[in-house]
Amino acid sequence: MSTTPLSSTDHAHDEGHIVLVVNAGSSSIKCSVYRVVEDPHAEGGARAIFGAGGQIEGIGVAPRVVARMADGRLIVDEKFPVAQVSDHDAAFRLLRLVLAVGLRDTPPAAIGHRVVHGGAHFKDAVLIDDKVIEELDALTPLAPLHQPHNLAAIRAVRTAAPELPQVACFDTAFHAGNDIMAQLFALPYHYYEEGIRRYGFHGLSYEYIAHYLHSAEPDIARGRVVVAHLGNGASLCAMKDGKSVETTMGLTALDGLPMGTRSGAIDAGAVLWMMARGMGYDEIEKLLYQESGLKGLSGVSSDMRELLASDSERAKLAIDFYTYRIAQEVGKLAVGLGGLDALVMTGGIGEHAAPIRAQVCERLAPLFGTALDTTANDAGKERVSSRESRVPVFAIRTDEEGMIALHTARLLRGALAR
Repeated sequence: MSTTPLSSTDHAHDEGHIVLVVNAGSSSIKCSVYRVVEDPHAEGGARAIFGAGGQIEGIGVAPRVVARMADGRLIVDEKFPVAQVSDHDAAFRLLRLVLAVGLRDTPPAAIGHRVVHGGAHFKDAVLIDDKVIEELDALTPLAPLHQPHNLAAIRAVRTAAPELPQVACFDTAFHAGNDIMAQLFALPYHYYEEGIRRYGFHGLSYEYIAHYLHSAEPDIARGRVVVAHLGNGASLCAMKDGKSVETTMGLTALDGLPMGTRSGAIDAGAVLWMMARGMGYDEIEKLLYQESGLKGLSGVSSDMRELLASDSERAKLAIDFYTYRIAQEVGKLAVGLGGLDALVMTGGIGEHAAPIRAQVCERLAPLFGTALDTTANDAGKERVSSRESRVPVFAIRTDEEGMIALHTARLLRGALAR
């Protein structure tokens, strides 16, 4: 983390705000402690310094807590009885106690949450109250894998620490300013007015990459960049001058690229065909969100590490289709940008899977002259393209939690100023 402009273990001259960042999933909660300090040299005038982080996984099944300080020192690695960590409320209370070591007896000034869907209303981070929770709950059908767990964590905090201000930071917000051409579906226009539009996701990750490039590669940051966030969820974003122009996800986090268990883009007629055969809403939702993507195609796993290690022909088919679709979408986004000045890969797969980066660049070479430096790519260097590559290619570690800390501290400063 110390190599990034937003997250560093360097000592700061001012006290800043301590922020606890929460990223909740269906059976896990990740928490990170950040100190946000003023920095006139950083974009936005502040930077987030990582202090400690941990997660509790297997909530209600096989709970395990792992937490570390910024320098890698282990705070705890322990399994707990299911009865002790049966739900998100209990998990948050336990994780907060564990991270008290990282907080060094200094309570957080606020808690920032990743919330996947902000809909048409929430275009920036917001302080959470009853009305906000009600509105976010109404968006659950648009993000069924994420929204309920994001809200469960918010409610858990309200129970465990009701005095703490909470801030919701949205994955959709980075794309809120996209041109209407990037938001429309070819449906009757009143549906757009009612909120049926392309929102895009992974915005906190893309925003971090935009900030990073601004500091590390300012010439590239001002240009036409496609960023690929490749993890269990996957999407691409076209950015010009650090702003989102177009993205591959749409109304929901189901659109675009094939993902770990999600289908990505399919013909809407396929869903009609399923319905005509008697499949109900719940069955179709489960198929598209939990049984498709890399898992469905391979029949092996949704985990790219397992697929790359597998000798299965279907695992190879799933990988090939995955990189084929990524390359296709890069080309589409380049059309929206009017060209391509750089390609960035991030997320768990983008940062760590050298063979995936190699396949994507090989597919893009005829169009964009992408050529990898094999040694740099295999070693996981930041710039993985060769000097001969017409378009530079990067593998950059993202920091969504750092962005959440910055947004939370900014909102907190504004509230205190009033």
